[in-house]
Amino acid sequence: MDTQRMKAFAGQVFSDMAGAMTAGMAYLGTETGLFQNMAGKGPLRLDEVISVSGLQPRYVEEWLKGMVAAGYLEYVPEDETFELPDEHAFLVASEGTDHFVGGLFHFAPVLLQVAPRVAEAFRTGGGVPFGHYGPEGIAALDMINRGQYEHRLSSEWLPAITDMADRLASGARILDVGCGVGRTSLALAQAYPESTVVGIDPDTASIEQALALAHERGLSERVSFMATTTADLSRDAGFDLAIACDCVHDFTDPQGTLNEIRNLLNDDGVLFVVEPKVADDLSDNINPIGTMFYGFSLFHCMTQSLADGGPGLGTCLGPSGLRDLLLEAGFSDVETLPIRSQVNNFFAARA
Repeated sequence: MDTQRMKAFAGQVFSDMAGAMTAGMAYLGTETGLFQNMAGKGPLRLDEVISVSGLQPRYVEEWLKGMVAAGYLEYVPEDETFELPDEHAFLVASEGTDHFVGGLFHFAPVLLQVAPRVAEAFRTGGGVPFGHYGPEGIAALDMINRGQYEHRLSSEWLPAITDMADRLASGARILDVGCGVGRTSLALAQAYPESTVVGIDPDTASIEQALALAHERGLSERVSFMATTTADLSRDAGFDLAIACDCVHDFTDPQGTLNEIRNLLNDDGVLFVVEPKVADDLSDNINPIGTMFYGFSLFHCMTQSLADGGPGLGTCLGPSGLRDLLLEAGFSDVETLPIRSQVNNFFAARA
């Protein structure tokens, strides 16, 4: 046995466990408001953090120490002060922006709570259905995606498709497949007041939230939400644009659903797809983001598809796998869009 290799791996194990605990502590930072309380305030003593947060002193003290150990906070021993650097606050104390990462920390406990059920599925088959993740799962996904959808979808992503922004501005019919709580649908309706949007998702709880948001924003006349799938839509719907954001790999029947989307589009219609940014080859996914996505797949994306009898494509479907599905569905051209992102790939498939 190579002793040095064994010791190096032991170090990796402790590092990985530290990362898991860091994600948990960062969840506490967003959930309790501690990150937000400390943002922009410079160095703070323990009593000052307790004062601005209004939280229990002993918990705050231990959390501060843990976040210092993890490198999220800076500590000056001479002054006994703790500081959330502006560069860190930009990412963890900025909910609603397109650069907020706090939703990832809320996703971690949601995923790990189903670990025993996933382990059982290894033995018996099946998986964990979407509904099992509950309101916390819906909220975590919304936290992860909301900022990007509200700030980038209409201003950066869709304009990358030739002539699409003009078509939407003139008035188009849009189908939002797997719309969740409706952030994408509502963002499109707000950006393109001449267009109408139909958002569909099989999860009733998500659709209920989407309907409430549409009413709250006064968009109910131009945005409709239904707890259904593409199989239940009329073939003469005549959509100009369909979007599928971070959901094709989740589909129970991916090929059938894409076939149906193709049939629901006009002859000059376009399907816009957002999928996780992974490579086709495993060797190119050996990195932190690849590790994160394989974890997402095991504990969420793949298992929920398998739970409903689907193929379990998983988070790491990859560009070639998606392209094959789209071409098989009858799309004439699949374009990889030149949109920069650390975590997403973007595609336009033409009818």
